Amino acid sequence: MDAHIKYYFKDISLGQTAEYEKQVTDEDVRKFADISGDYNPIHLDDEFAKDSMFGARIAHGILTASHISAVIGYIFPGPGWIYLGQSLQFRAPVKIGDTVHTAVEVTDTVAEKNIVELSTICKVGDTVVLKGTATIKSPD
Repeated sequence: MDAHIKYYFKDISLGQTAEYEKQVTDEDVRKFADISGDYNPIHLDDEFAKDSMFGARIAHGILTASHISAVIGYIFPGPGWIYLGQSLQFRAPVKIGDTVHTAVEVTDTVAEKNIVELSTICKVGDTVVLKGTATIKSPD
């Protein structure tokens, strides 16, 4: 689906999907730390992280989850939709330099309230790093 196209509730049907892909950089992680205030050394300190269970620095889980927001707010369904809720299950770490592939799929609609339920998933390669569900509301 093309960015900048705004969908309304009437345009939504079960099974519709959208995707987004982004490489997570050192700069992304450092900026996210500044924005969020989460300066956990597992995200920022190579020496600390090399002795961790992950063996290297990892991105903030919520940074990865923000890719879902990028899909919803920018790609599909797009501008104007309101996030009502999001469940998240963190399954595996995202390391600096990993490319995260994010996908959403319409799983349910509630016409009388203009609400849409989406399955949400983030992967690095074939590995699911995050999955969950989102509830969003149409602006119309």
